[in-house]
Amino acid sequence: MMEFTIRIKSVQEVLAFVSLATSRFFSVSVSDGRHHVNGKSFLEMFCLNARHPLTVTLDCSEEEFQQFRQDAARFLAT
Repeated sequence: MMEFTIRIKSVQEVLAFVSLATSRFFSVSVSDGRHHVNGKSFLEMFCLNARHPLTVTLDCSEEEFQQFRQDAARFLAT
């Protein structure tokens, strides 16, 4: 399991992130520190407190992790 941190600021960004996550064959989980949800579920993503950074956890190879992180660059928390 590998992790990185993102920020989601709008409904459109949730839609874009879920679309990215559903395009992958591996598990994508997102957590706000209190709740853990399926990153491929639009409805579950709205259960998170997006006012703070979110932790994305991937169950994949190092290569898949690097590619997903690169594809999700627009969401990375700075």
